[in-house]
Amino acid sequence: MQYKDEAGRLNNFAKEPKMYGAEPPTATEKRNYVFMGIAAMALVSGLTAIAFSIQ
Repeated sequence: MQYKDEAGRLNNFAKEPKMYGAEPPTATEKRNYVFMGIAAMALVSGLTAIAFSIQ
């Protein structure tokens, strides 16, 4: 669908999304971030240990 302004020119610019403010994380979300960080560090440490043991 093409939009034209009052002078008849095409307006093909993308529509800008509606702005909204970010909400701070709740206590549950913060706890989940800590658990995901610990799991990520364990995964990276484990993969690093496997890589060094293969050499």
